[in-house]
Amino acid sequence: PAPLVHNGRVYVYTGHDEDGSTYFTMRDWRVYSSTDMANWTDHGSPMSLATFAWADANAWAGHVTPRNGKFYWYVPVRNRATGGMAIGVAVGDSPTGPFRDALGRPLVENGEIDPNVFIDDNGQAYLYWGNPRLWYVRLNTDMISYSGSATQIPLTTAGFGTRNGNASRPTLYEEGPWVFKRNGLYYNVFAAECCSEFIGYSTAPSATGPWTYRGTIMPRQGASFTNHAGIVDFAGSSYFFYHNGALPGGSGYTRSVAVEKFTYNADGTIPTINMTTAGPPQVGTLDPYVRQEAETIAWASGVETEASTEGGMNIGFIENGDHVKVKGVAFGTGASSFTARVASGTSGGRIEVRLGSATGTLVGTCTVPGTGGWQSWTSVTCPISGATATRDLYLRFTGASGYLFNLNWWQFTPSGSSSGGNLLTNATMEDGTTGWTASGGTLSSATTVAHGGSRSLLTSGRTAAWQGPHQNVTTQLTNNKSYTTSVWVRSQ
Repeated sequence: PAPLVHNGRVYVYTGHDEDGSTYFTMRDWRVYSSTDMANWTDHGSPMSLATFAWADANAWAGHVTPRNGKFYWYVPVRNRATGGMAIGVAVGDSPTGPFRDALGRPLVENGEIDPNVFIDDNGQAYLYWGNPRLWYVRLNTDMISYSGSATQIPLTTAGFGTRNGNASRPTLYEEGPWVFKRNGLYYNVFAAECCSEFIGYSTAPSATGPWTYRGTIMPRQGASFTNHAGIVDFAGSSYFFYHNGALPGGSGYTRSVAVEKFTYNADGTIPTINMTTAGPPQVGTLDPYVRQEAETIAWASGVETEASTEGGMNIGFIENGDHVKVKGVAFGTGASSFTARVASGTSGGRIEVRLGSATGTLVGTCTVPGTGGWQSWTSVTCPISGATATRDLYLRFTGASGYLFNLNWWQFTPSGSSSGGNLLTNATMEDGTTGWTASGGTLSSATTVAHGGSRSLLTSGRTAAWQGPHQNVTTQLTNNKSYTTSVWVRSQ
């Protein structure tokens, strides 16, 4: 895992072990993000081997860094022409991509893996990588070229610890460097002494050394014989990302990502961090009264994610008894209704809205009809009673045998609001022009520009600032009640 903090959100970039792998069989990369360190949004796969026309296998561990208003993803892949491992670089305009090959060829190639990029305070960027050796180059400000030649970092026992019984590899350094700076001190966190690996680290007075070995961070633990670490600060705390094989069916070739919160020692050293099943505490709470993507979850059982025609991802392949958990949902004084965006190519099913556990208090049930297709979306709403305070939310899916339906997003309506949720027809403006008229200009549905879905409303030919799409909801308003409006507008 390679974490990145950007605009108040933590992004994690990972490789993807194929189901049932018995080797490091990996063909694409994945992105997840969170604002609370407990509920994570699945952004799917914005990059794969197909992104690099010159690569043919081994979409292994990479690293993303922002610069120049863009996001650069450095990855090790196998070069089809040479048969050896090389480092490629892709670029995207947002942290979730999509990403495109920045060069059309390797950035560097010497048969080694695990790139990591660090940008120093003076603006100098360094690309580190290596197994069995450790290398760096000084990247230019364009982030896709470098000055000088690759420099090998001396792997001394003083710098990287002593390995016993392997004359060809006298130090503990194995792979996966993660270099960062804190309070003027440079840290190099790395996977140590395979196999099984533990996580160790060294420090230095500069980005190029000399390095001094400082000891173990995470001991040899878990079902995976490899490990790979990344450290970031977020919301005033420090977090240690790693991988293991803790999920059902997990192993050294079917791994999963985990994270722990930690505090540096007073002298700047890193404490011993053990793997847990609990993970870090939630930062804040989740707001159920704004639209939440169905693929934003703390835990899931039975479901998978896929790309949605309305943009982003949806959860699908839902069968009877499957469920998702959303942690720390702040219902406040209570919710009156629950709305879900659903699609079904069969006869649908039901969404049980429960609190506390998958068999916990039932506060509402929404019936999902057949919609004529797995991406033919409609919204369903059901009443809610008893959802108050801050609780863990479980959406449990029930119905007949086989796949039931897909779920794209959901949203609660607070008690005291007008019943029925949104007053506006198609208030998200992402499903077409239904219910909307133009007060001047021509109204159409645009697919070239969208915010949260796959379409938006376009008013062309405007001659005055007040012209645009509108609906009259006067008769639906109630005196002495409050209403919220929100809209995303782009002028072009």
